[in-house]
Order: sequence, then structure tokens, then C-alpha cells
Amino acid sequence: MDNNTILEHKIEQKSQVNFGFVIKVTLVAALGGLLFGYDTAVISGAIGSLETFFQLSAAEKGWAASSALVGCIIGAAAAGNLATILGRKKSLIIAGILFFISAFGSAIPESFTVFIIFRIIGGLGVGIASMLSPMYIAEIAPAAYRGRLVSCNQFAIIFGMLVVYFVNYYIAGLGDNSWIDTVGWRWMFASECIPALTFTGLLFIVPESPRWLAMKNRDDEALKILDQISENASLSLNDIKLSLHASKNEVKVSVFQKPYMFIVFVGVMLSIFQQVTGINVFLYYAPEIFKKLGGGNTDTALLQTIVVGSVNLLFTVIAIFSVDKFGRKPLMLIGSLGMGICISAIGTAAYFGNTDVWLLAFVLGYIACFALSLGPVVWVLLSEIMPNAVRGVGLSIAVAFQWIFNFIVSQTFPMMMDNDYLFNTYHGAFPFWVYGFMCLLTILFVWKYVPETKGKSLEEMETLFK
Repeated sequence: MDNNTILEHKIEQKSQVNFGFVIKVTLVAALGGLLFGYDTAVISGAIGSLETFFQLSAAEKGWAASSALVGCIIGAAAAGNLATILGRKKSLIIAGILFFISAFGSAIPESFTVFIIFRIIGGLGVGIASMLSPMYIAEIAPAAYRGRLVSCNQFAIIFGMLVVYFVNYYIAGLGDNSWIDTVGWRWMFASECIPALTFTGLLFIVPESPRWLAMKNRDDEALKILDQISENASLSLNDIKLSLHASKNEVKVSVFQKPYMFIVFVGVMLSIFQQVTGINVFLYYAPEIFKKLGGGNTDTALLQTIVVGSVNLLFTVIAIFSVDKFGRKPLMLIGSLGMGICISAIGTAAYFGNTDVWLLAFVLGYIACFALSLGPVVWVLLSEIMPNAVRGVGLSIAVAFQWIFNFIVSQTFPMMMDNDYLFNTYHGAFPFWVYGFMCLLTILFVWKYVPETKGKSLEEMETLFK
């Protein structure tokens, strides 16, 4: 990219932006993130009842929580090709339909196998939405505001989790434990039908991504949408076309050639570190963790989970207003350090059996640090660093790895906490120590390999790794 093009981008960043249009599109797309959070966290309130209703072993309990992630892996892997062939908008509509089918189907099974099938179907929707919602927002958002707008997707994910924590808590209060174990958990899953239908319907009122339209040589449509975003629509379209043209002129554009292979590697590693630092252990198993480490009944554990979700949401909001001010890299480094300290302390407390109320402070500290860093910032970086020529495939690969390692962590955690398995001598501390060590590796990787991307256009981004 030459100096004139870069200068034009700086002008675009300062030009008048139609915030009403951009925010409307961002909010609709972010509903995909809300459903992502809702679908993945609904299991936290139901997992104990599923264990009782289906008489699950520790490994089967892990499978109940992690089975949806199999669908997430497949959905994320397929999302790149779907987005390239059908477009971002139609692919998100497919995700919305899958969410509804899963919500309804997960509420009615009488066998564990049928339940797993519908959870996997929901995972397909989560996998597609997890990749395409931030990607779609990034392709709509002006460069100067892209960090906070893409972070809105993470806010929506956390908000979806918080909403379902309240829903689970409300449903649990409608009856006794026997009712929850036989009927209540079904209402928890069925409640997702409402946001799924809302998301699918609203997608029909937003436009297609202008970058996808330009890729399909539908320049007039792309220009019309870009004109609704900012004053310099023609400059933006020109930059997109130049980027696409440069990519086409390269010999056999592939994610396996330089510099794309290294960029995808960075994206994959960021996705892996987001998961192996342990966040989804708290999001999926929080009530069970609180009951095991701190004692108490189901109502108390679900209420503590709401506190966790509230802190997650609060610090995600702080991250949204910080990511474009302080940059991506500082937030990643500081947040990872805080996560490592807090989760190591949780493991140490578990090892010595010192699980008083103060332990909740370390849980909340860990959640706060994640919400400031690996939560929103990884999604911002993934949506930014992939070049136009391989964005769909590259982002699809990175997000697929995210779900693979999410599955691994979610499947193994109950087994590492169970007394019948190898690590029972650590009194439940072992998994938390492992996640703490992964926080250290995250710091080293980000410090050495991740460039600062604050304020750069998607087209400028391609020069950072070259």
C-alpha cells in the first residue's frame, strides 16, 4: 500500500461517519454473539440436572457440556466457505435457524443421545456466528472505531451469558430440586428460542458486507453501502479493490504461503491461548465449581454465577472503551498476567482446602482480567489481521482451532476434578495450575509475535506481517 493510500485512510478516519447506520448494523450482527453466549452458557445451569436425569459419569458429564463444541468446530470450519459463497448475511441467517432448531430440540429429549444431537446442531450455529459476527462488523466498521465496534460482539457474548444466568436462576426458583432435575432444565434450553427468532428476523433488514460485494464485482451495491457508512465511500471502495486486485496478482493465493501462513499461525495461537487459559471452565461449570470448592446449594451457586457474569460484562464494557485508546497489545499482556495470578491462587487454595468466601474474589479477578484482554481483544485481532485475500479461510481455521481447544478443556475439566481420576491427589488444584501456566505462555507469545494494530485499516494491516 503506497503513502497516498495510507493518507487517504487517515482522512477517512476523521471524516464524518454515519454512526446511526453503523451502530444499527453492529447491534444486529452482535445478536449473533448474544446467541453464542446464551447457547454456550445455558449448560451451566442445567449440567447438574442432566447428570441426575441421565445418570451421567464424569466423562459423560464432560461430553454433555462439550458436545456442542463438536458442532462449533464444524461450523467454524465451514463458515469461511459459506461466507465466501453465500455472503456474510445469508450465512448468519443459517446460523440463526440452527440456533432455533437446537433450542427447541434440546428441550424435549428423553434419551441422552438425542440431547447430544441437538446440542451439536446448536454448536453448528455457534461456530458460524462466532466467526462471522465479528468478521461482518469489522468489514462494516470505519477503521478508527473498529476496535470498540468489534468488541461489542464480545459484549453481546457476555451479555448473552449473563441473561441466561438470570433465566436459569429464575427457572430454578420455580420448583424444588426434583422439578428442576426432570422439567426445569428443559425450560432453560427452550428459552433460547426467543432470541434465536429475533436474530434471524432482524438480519433481513441489514445489508451485505461491502467487501464481500466488491469481491463478487458488485461494486455499485458495495459503493451504496459504503456511502451510508462515511463520506469517503469511493476511497474506501478503491482501497478494497486495490487490495483484492493485488491479491489476485499473486501466484496461487493460499493460507499456506508467505506471509499468510504466519498470519494464520498467529491467529490460531491466539485462539488456542484464549481457551487453554481456562475461561470456559468458569462459564460452563461455575455452579458446579462453587458447590465443590465452596459448598452451598444450587440456588447459592447459581447466584454466585450471576455475580461472575456481571463482573464479566462490566469489564468487557471497560475493554470496549479501552481497546482503541490503549491498543490491543498492552491489554493482552496486562490481562494475561492478572489471569495467571488469580487462577494460580484458586488452584493453591483448592490444594490446601482453604475455600472460604474470599476465594470468590480471585474468581472475579480472573474473570475481570479475561474480560479486559483475551475475551474481546482476541476477537478484535482475529477480525483485523487476516488479509482480504484469505480472510474467510484464515479466520475459519483460527476459529475452528478455538473450538477444538474449547472442547478439549471442557471435556477434560470434570475428569481432572473427579476423585476417580489420576489427579485426585491434588484436591482439584491441578487444572487451575495448568491454566495458570498457559497464561504465562500467552504473555510470552503476545510480547514476541503479535503486532499492535490500533487505528490501522484492514488494508493497511496486510503490511504489518510482510
